[in-house]
Amino acid sequence: MTTSDNADLKLDGSDGEPLRLEELGRVGSGGGVMVSEEENPIRKVLWLGFWVQGLRCFPWMGVNYFLKDGLKVDPSTLQVLLNSANLPMVGKPLYGVVSDAVYIGGQHRIPYLAIGVFLQAVSWIAIAMLSPASISIFNISLFLLLSNLGASIVEVANDAIVAETGKQPTSSSKNSQSSSSGELQSFVWMACSLGGVLGNLLAGVATDRFSPQTMFLFFGLLLAIQFFITISVHESSLNLPKSPSNVGIKKQLSELSGVLRKPEIAYSITWFAASYAIIPALTGTMFFYQTQYLKIDSSALGISKVFGQVAMLLWSFIYNQRLKSVPPRKLISAIQVTMAVFMVSDVLFVEGVYRKMGVPDSVYVVIFSGLLEVLFFFKILPFSVLIAQLCPAGCEGSLMAFLMSAIALALIVNGYLGVALAKFVGVTGNDFSGLPRALLIQAACTLVPLYWSSCIPDDVKPKTRRKSD
Repeated sequence: MTTSDNADLKLDGSDGEPLRLEELGRVGSGGGVMVSEEENPIRKVLWLGFWVQGLRCFPWMGVNYFLKDGLKVDPSTLQVLLNSANLPMVGKPLYGVVSDAVYIGGQHRIPYLAIGVFLQAVSWIAIAMLSPASISIFNISLFLLLSNLGASIVEVANDAIVAETGKQPTSSSKNSQSSSSGELQSFVWMACSLGGVLGNLLAGVATDRFSPQTMFLFFGLLLAIQFFITISVHESSLNLPKSPSNVGIKKQLSELSGVLRKPEIAYSITWFAASYAIIPALTGTMFFYQTQYLKIDSSALGISKVFGQVAMLLWSFIYNQRLKSVPPRKLISAIQVTMAVFMVSDVLFVEGVYRKMGVPDSVYVVIFSGLLEVLFFFKILPFSVLIAQLCPAGCEGSLMAFLMSAIALALIVNGYLGVALAKFVGVTGNDFSGLPRALLIQAACTLVPLYWSSCIPDDVKPKTRRKSD
């Protein structure tokens, strides 16, 4: 699973338990009045933003088939192209610093949301409008890079809003403050997951009935609608904490550098990124194995991804209700072990063990492959809550952007490692005899980070917002 599928993730629904936004809506150190849930549109802004980002899986499934069937690329080329398209995600710290320090019309979140949505709309509509004669790997790659540039800017702004809002005190109790942060993370996780459920469900059906370019056009038009809705909202109505608008990029970079030198933050992010980077991704190989070798229908792949997104919804609900009090190190380590177990299960699948037991290939792909794909991202929810609590006030956008950038870079690295591993074991578009060995190596690499899991702190005290200069 690429970052663009995602990877961006959170939970609670519009019909779910209220998030007490009348408490979250207080102005920070700048003072001000309390804003009720009905008056503050922040919930709607976050819901729309994360829901549409979750829907990004819809055009990206079309990209997979477009590259495989339209441009006839091999598994390694497919994986290299998809991972390289995520390079703009690595620039998130820069976008975070700029959005923290540079205000546009007195706003520093909504304008960046609008810019990011606009870039995505332009890129997908442009791909949809390309004539067959002008389509090439080069120009498709350029537009995919532009799309992910816009997506990364949107994610930075959304994550900063969540971090800022979740850090506002809901009571005199620090435990209540931590709980509020977790609830808001869960709320947006649900929005993204619901978007992913709908996007994958529609993609599984649309791939058989429409051309990939039609799928690109549909999503581009949806982004255009989101753009006009976003620019109709003024940031003052979100009642975000007041911050000095004259901080400057240089000072913001200096503050980010200081934050990253804090051992509990530096060690945590380093371990978390390494826990992804060290695992060779075999997404392109498995996609070809399932579609080219097993002839799994695209609708089954779509349902598989829907199953995974539903699992994400359940995970965020369970986390919000039961697991917020579990030490993050223990929870993240348990997820890492579960990932390795599922990879070993994939070895049995490729060897035909489940088929001999009477389990159809399509059933395994729908349930287990779909679940393994999202297991990679289960640990982002508890870790993002942890980092939001560790993050000093006023640096939310920069630090959360740095975290997402580190994850994006790690996913690019593990994608390239996956290509190297596939070459090493001799897997090609027509020969999958070395796939079981590759999966065993992948599972072993997944367990390696557990030896340094002590880098993740267990006892976290939320930071308070600094006073304005």
